Amino acid sequence: MSRIADLIRPDIAELEPYTPIVPLDVLAARLGLPVERIIKLDANENPYGPAPRALAALAAEPHYAIYPDPEHSRLRQALSAYTGQPVERIVCGSGADEVIDLLLRLFLQPGDAVIDCPPTFGMYAFDTAVCAGRVVEVPRRADFALDVPAIEQAAAATGAKLLFLTSPNNPSGNLTPPEEIERLLQLPLLVVVDEAYIEFAESPGPTGNGQTGVSSWVGRYENLVVLRTFSKWAGLAGLRVGYGLMPEELAAHLWKIKQPYNVNLAAQVAALASLADLDYLRANVARIVAGREQLLAELQTLPFLQVYPSHANFILCRVREGNAGDLKQALEREGILVRYYRKPGLRDCIRISVGTPEQNDRLLQALKR
Repeated sequence: MSRIADLIRPDIAELEPYTPIVPLDVLAARLGLPVERIIKLDANENPYGPAPRALAALAAEPHYAIYPDPEHSRLRQALSAYTGQPVERIVCGSGADEVIDLLLRLFLQPGDAVIDCPPTFGMYAFDTAVCAGRVVEVPRRADFALDVPAIEQAAAATGAKLLFLTSPNNPSGNLTPPEEIERLLQLPLLVVVDEAYIEFAESPGPTGNGQTGVSSWVGRYENLVVLRTFSKWAGLAGLRVGYGLMPEELAAHLWKIKQPYNVNLAAQVAALASLADLDYLRANVARIVAGREQLLAELQTLPFLQVYPSHANFILCRVREGNAGDLKQALEREGILVRYYRKPGLRDCIRISVGTPEQNDRLLQALKR
């Protein structure tokens, strides 16, 4: 082994890499199929794409040769109107993933504990390891609900600094009841509620945005952070723009450690234009929710699947007959991509993103075959 390799942090050298979803052109080449034959239902992307105003704004922007606004001033003003939270409580990131990373960098010293509730989004555990933290797993119950007493016990036993909750949870699609979040906010740690999919939840919320999240609680609790993204509901996954809502004091510390130009100009332009095209985007969200409910009903007629209810833009299915990995491969050979997991509690599961009606129909036809 070379001397340079010996200088690498041993925990990073042993870290298992995160497995991202690859883009359409790479998948098409791998499968030997034209791109237009691929139905991509594996990454919870929006099948309808960005808002027309976002595309027009991207085409019209004349200043791509100039560094972007490091304070995201116009975008944060628009987000303040959208969320009902003051500008001072909003920190934007290159996707919500960057805000997760910044929070962990801010709080963790080597060996500090973070509570994770698998099965859930993998970036919490991944970023904790990158930041030299220690992941304390409190598995969810069989129905993917939180084990609140076990979380409380883990917090007391480990002195954990952060707790990550996803609502709706990825990959199971279930919401976390507000009373459980409120109970967990009594713990002496930072509670990070990731609401990446909240726009697809059905109940109207206090902001009037058709949401059922806890964003209005930010500021009421000094230990609450809520994460949001434009990747799903606004169709901007490829531009990487998200944000965190948090108390002003915490936001001030994140401003110290974020990269100066962390959200690129195209992302800011598209996100700002998306917030000016809400009627169009909400109509697409409604189409996806309607498609989800229809797809749920159809999937439930297939005897080899156990289908879980969802409040997000995807559906988790447990394969009761046969092998989930084989099913994923069989669908892939037909150009239909779904997510398959090799994790505890999910080894026999696939996750299906909701597509257009035509895409959903083709998926169902393939499953029936």
